[in-house]
Amino acid sequence: MTRRNLLITRIFSLICTLVFLVAGCAHRQIQPKDMDNICQIFRQHRDWFKSAYESSERWSVSIPVLMAIMHQESKFKAEAKPPRTTCLFFFPGPRPSSAYGYAQALDETWEKYRSSTGNWGADRDNFADAIDFIGWYCNLSYSVCGIAPNDTYNLYLAYHEGHNGFNRRTYRNKKWLEPVAWKVKRRADRYASQLASCEGEFEKPRPCCLWPFS
Repeated sequence: MTRRNLLITRIFSLICTLVFLVAGCAHRQIQPKDMDNICQIFRQHRDWFKSAYESSERWSVSIPVLMAIMHQESKFKAEAKPPRTTCLFFFPGPRPSSAYGYAQALDETWEKYRSSTGNWGADRDNFADAIDFIGWYCNLSYSVCGIAPNDTYNLYLAYHEGHNGFNRRTYRNKKWLEPVAWKVKRRADRYASQLASCEGEFEKPRPCCLWPFS
């Protein structure tokens, strides 16, 4: 192969790699068109069902609960961040927390998740990792706070306030938060009813393919 042909081959390979990476990122970051219908969400993102199912099986938290919490936290935006504060009523200030990604996980909590599960390559803007994080956190809410896996209302309060905050009942000082938790519960209930009518459309991964994290 001549030097010119070798150069052309390398350039072509580089272009193909970049196109693949950009296309993958673009697909990952597309919000569902109908966020109020879990069937439509999974029809648009069929790989999301596989990830949600794996998290549900691994952490014993239902898919509707996982998805309702993610909806509340980020509206399924891959790179979601809390809005910036303002300085002198005009200039953008710092963000109120390090929350980021689909699950709005804080830096410290995300590192604890990666350390606990061994999933060191996990990214907060990756749906599969984020939905697994939510399952992991809700499973901890059961062991640390005694919250039942189907108690969406209290699972969300613990998710928002942290386990120590939930046990101290810090949410009682935030009058706006409890109505939000009820809203998450209603969404989980609606998602559950919807999923019951369409779950057969989606292929469930075999048990051998589930991660052995616990």
